Formats: sequence, structure tokens, C-alpha cells
Amino acid sequence: MTHDLADDRAAVRAFFGERAARWDTRFPDDGPAFAAAVEETALRPGDTVLDAGCGTGRALPELRAAVGPDGTVLGADLTPAMLDEAVRAGRHRTAALLLADVSRLPLRDRCLDAVFGAGLISHLPGPDSGLRELARVVRPKGRLALFHPVGRAALAARQGRQITPDDIRAEPRLRTLLAATGWRLLSYVDRDDRYLALAEREAE
Repeated sequence: MTHDLADDRAAVRAFFGERAARWDTRFPDDGPAFAAAVEETALRPGDTVLDAGCGTGRALPELRAAVGPDGTVLGADLTPAMLDEAVRAGRHRTAALLLADVSRLPLRDRCLDAVFGAGLISHLPGPDSGLRELARVVRPKGRLALFHPVGRAALAARQGRQITPDDIRAEPRLRTLLAATGWRLLSYVDRDDRYLALAEREAE
């Protein structure tokens, strides 16, 4: 099992590494969708928030604006080239960047108020372990936002495939997976122009 997860992580790093330099130019119109999703996450001034799988850091300025100068914004990604692009774009000025596996975060228990994950869930090696790790670092009643700038059907069409019932982002499967890893699904939107699942960390 460990070998398989290592292979998964290497595959994710390779996939995003070769696409990092042109990532932002591929979907230049996604900015408003990111901003709307951050707003719905309901962050407060002074909060500590993690952008899990932050990529080139497109959400980081919006997260910084939401938590204000007294808040803390962290961006973690597995792919060095993605973090290099975040620095090139100047987004490191709004957040502390971590080269880290979201399934093994170098953070203490319950240190976060919220996690924002854009395009994260389908790339987690072992999604249950990844969500359980995010639950570990979020305080009870803290928030998790799983976001994508387009919905499941639009994304499947873009990738030339069909939606399947076992899609991890489908509401029934996601709700069950979240419940098994310490989360409670609060709301779920899956439209062509956006995907946003908001969850709350269960009290222990």
C-alpha cells in the first residue's frame, strides 16, 4: 500500500510539474469563481487558513483579503514547479508556502480555522487519509471548502469522458467519505459554472 501511494504522489507531481509553467494561462477567466468560493467559505478576520494543494496560488490573494492582515494564510503543494510559479506570480507575498503532501502536513493538531482545496479531492492519494489529515489540523467547527471552477459534467466534457456513479465528487459518495473522516457536509453545489462542497469539522 505504501508503495502504491508513493507511486500516486510521483504521478501527481509529474502531471502538475510539466503543466505548471502554463497553468494560469490555460484557464485565465477562473478568477471570479475563486473569489466567490472564498467568500462562501465565510472566513473571518484573524483566521488561519490553508490552501491545500495550492498549485500556482490563485486563491492565496483572495484568502489573504478574507482573513486580513492579522490572519495567517498557508499554501501547501506537492509539486515544486507549482510553488515556483506561485512565487513568480508574487503570490508568496500573501502567504507562507509549504512544499508538503496534504496527506502528511507539518502542522500541529487543530491549528487551522479552515481549509480551501481547489481541484484537490480527485488528486488526493488515498482520499480518506487525506481528508482525515485535514480534519486533524482543523479545529472543531472549522470549515473545509472543496472547490472547482467548473462542475462535474463540464469537467468531464472538457476531459472527453463520462460522469460515473463512483465519481468521488458526486454528492452521495462525497458525503459518506466526509462523514467517515471527521467532517459533516453543509452544502453542495454542482453546476456547469462551479462546484463547491462546504463541510464542517465535527466536534470530538
